[in-house]
Amino acid sequence: MKPIQSALISVFHKEGLAPVIQKLNELNVNIYSTGGTQKYIESCGAKVTPVEDITSYPSILGGRVKTLHPKVFGGILKRRELESDIEDAESYNIPDLDLVIVDLYPFEKTVSSEASHDEIIEKIDIGGISLIRAAAKNYNDVLIVSNASQYDKLLNLLEDKKGQSDLDTRRNFAMEAFAVSSHYDTAIFNYFDDGDLTAFRQSFSPVRTLRYGENPHQKAYYFGDFDAVFDQIHGKEISYNNLLDIDAAVSLIHDFDETTIAVLKHNNACGLASRKHLKQAWIDALAGDPVSAFGGIIIANTTIDAETAQEIHKIFFEVIIAPGYTDEALDILKQKKNRIILIQKETNLVKNQFRTALNGVLFQDRDMQKEISEDLKTATNRAPEQREIEDLLFANSIVKHTKSNAIVLVKNKQLLASGVGQTSRVDALRQAIHKAKSFNFDLDGAVMASDAFFPFKDSVGIAYDAGVKAVIQPGGSIRDQESVDFCNENEMAMVFTGIRHFKH
Repeated sequence: MKPIQSALISVFHKEGLAPVIQKLNELNVNIYSTGGTQKYIESCGAKVTPVEDITSYPSILGGRVKTLHPKVFGGILKRRELESDIEDAESYNIPDLDLVIVDLYPFEKTVSSEASHDEIIEKIDIGGISLIRAAAKNYNDVLIVSNASQYDKLLNLLEDKKGQSDLDTRRNFAMEAFAVSSHYDTAIFNYFDDGDLTAFRQSFSPVRTLRYGENPHQKAYYFGDFDAVFDQIHGKEISYNNLLDIDAAVSLIHDFDETTIAVLKHNNACGLASRKHLKQAWIDALAGDPVSAFGGIIIANTTIDAETAQEIHKIFFEVIIAPGYTDEALDILKQKKNRIILIQKETNLVKNQFRTALNGVLFQDRDMQKEISEDLKTATNRAPEQREIEDLLFANSIVKHTKSNAIVLVKNKQLLASGVGQTSRVDALRQAIHKAKSFNFDLDGAVMASDAFFPFKDSVGIAYDAGVKAVIQPGGSIRDQESVDFCNENEMAMVFTGIRHFKH
């Protein structure tokens, strides 16, 4: 146990600090501080010594240099049981600093506020980061509090331990301090790197321990602020697999503007429809594959009402996501205690994606491309009709979010079936046709979307035999003309987008 007899406090965020200051004052701890923090401490009725009284140096260079002084860092880094350190401290009149409470300028917040470059540079903390690292390094003797979120934890410690700290506590605070400093430096590097990716640096916090990974024998964690994206208002703890499906669902629904609802299973849409009324959208989405919908993830892009909730409640599902719910809808949906109900907040999709591969990391831009009618190049003699164009774009938005090789069949803005994750495009198409027929869909007049070009015309022929009348694909095969010729011979329409949407 180490007694806390002195403290250096210099913080940007002061909310929640007052009770800590009052407790330190009650414990007769000598408090040192600077500038605005010093005035704040005085306003709390506590005695405080200006750091300048230790250093005999004022704050200079417009506040850039305040605590960068041997007497400050010596008081932090001094090893309390090392004779040579004790002698040096006595020789140079360096006071011990047992507790350091320091946070950092809000660099990330300043960057996101679109401040000027000069304003951003001034929010690169020098003294604060140095004090944090010094105190964390000497955790054997010094307690470091590096974030405003730790004020309550510190207050409890001061009260429970009567102004003392043990080694394990100091080490844990030091670990959190190095997490703060590394995150801060990562943000600064990425600002200067400006997307050039001269090195890969990412940092996420907080961490959420999950029940298990993809399988029960795998440990799993989620690093990130889930609460910034969703409010969970009901249900059990979210799992690793839930998070993967939720991520896929959010990406999918982002590409639809009309009233739309989708059902996903293992990251792929197994039902999706756009309609004027949400209840009908749900009925038609479920019809796409009522078998796979069991235990799936449901997402809507508009508020879920009681009528729709009553229909949804009839099946078993794990998670439901929407921007809002009526009170009556929630009363219905909450009848299952484990059912996860999420309110999606207005947030932007992250622009980049990365994953581990071999002994490194793969990094890419997120596929944010969404084709519109002006992007379509008609390759056949027959141009698609307006209804077909709408269905083609609808199907293309679904196939973009479907595991390759992928084929999607759509009619009247309803997903009829999809072929997912097959090793050949022909197999994907046959799977889609089989599923559509097994649920009694009439494919006459349907459209087909492919995530990549057709290497041969066989897929187009199979689709035609099933009733498909229009096709959307990226194009780019050396045999594109063979597919176009087949379409012309059979009065089909084919459009090229020029954009491939592979998804692994």
